[in-house]
Amino acid sequence: VELDTELKQVYVTKPDDGEQRPKTFTFDSVFPPSSTQEMVWELSAKHIVDSVLEGYNGTIFAYGQTGTGKTFTMEGVVDDEKLRGIMPHAFHHIMEAVEGAASNTEFLVRVSFLEIYNDQV
Repeated sequence: VELDTELKQVYVTKPDDGEQRPKTFTFDSVFPPSSTQEMVWELSAKHIVDSVLEGYNGTIFAYGQTGTGKTFTMEGVVDDEKLRGIMPHAFHHIMEAVEGAASNTEFLVRVSFLEIYNDQV
């Protein structure tokens, strides 16, 4: 597996078939293993939360094989700012916006979290 962060592509080659061209997958963002939680938040989720603050609905969806880091990416380590995941970042960002708004502004904040694991909700 190889990454091209500029082209936002992942190249997958079968290990036992060096003559066949790699399959190429293009994404909105590609994050190398050296990526930080802050980088993932800034590039993949912050703009969604900003849109929510403007009145739009927003969904952040993590999907993939077991053991690939979805839970860590979404939750992280809440008490460690450097390891804070997307959800704690989002909550913090929303609460900062609410606290910084004019005193005559009303907010209704609803958040849902759903985890499906081994076909169990």
